[in-house]
Amino acid sequence: MGAFLYGILLQWKLDIRNKGVLLTYYVVPLVFFGFMGKIFTSIMPETKSTLIYSMTIFGVTMGAILGAPIPISETYGSKVKKAYQIGGIPMHIPLITNLISAFVHLIIMSTIIYFAAPLVFNTSQPINTAVHFAIVANFIITSLSVGAVLGLVIKSASKLAMAAQFIFLPSLMLSGIMFPAEMLPKSLAAAGKLFPATWGFEMMKTNILDFKGLLPLLITIALCAIACTLIIKSKRQIY
Repeated sequence: MGAFLYGILLQWKLDIRNKGVLLTYYVVPLVFFGFMGKIFTSIMPETKSTLIYSMTIFGVTMGAILGAPIPISETYGSKVKKAYQIGGIPMHIPLITNLISAFVHLIIMSTIIYFAAPLVFNTSQPINTAVHFAIVANFIITSLSVGAVLGLVIKSASKLAMAAQFIFLPSLMLSGIMFPAEMLPKSLAAAGKLFPATWGFEMMKTNILDFKGLLPLLITIALCAIACTLIIKSKRQIY
């Protein structure tokens, strides 16, 4: 257990030193929060009631889809994988330590937005803080599950960035955080329900952690967990 916890701490420090990951976990989400928060609240004052939710969705989606797959791909797509195999370390351990480290980073980023928004933009906060962060935690886990599959499947950094954009951009445009989902054509609104961001945003707005809202996230987590297990098993052979 001590070695496992040390591995998580080590991965967390490595993420901090990785400029690409650091940008997607903290810098870009928080700069976007400051820039777009000012625009949203100035042009549409009514967005103050949902600013925390929309900026949290943006930050978590960016970190989980654009940031988290990078160290996973670097580990399983390089000779580092062989070092784990030769050392007799189970191949799922690097994935777990990466995901736990990413979870901690994204929770910290979400907490910064939660406390900064009322101070900077005079926004309202969720009625129930515990429920809000429970929803955020579930949304982070779901988004990281998708990011894990991307990191395991794609070895090339350029291809990984391109594939991640195909998930990241529709998540933002179809989830309702940029403009009301009701304004979308029915086909696009239905397509938006394929992305965790849509369900996470809806639950944050209602501040209700119910099974109906959680079910799509749980299904996504289960499918991604199965996919990751199968992919890791196929990577056990030393080339």
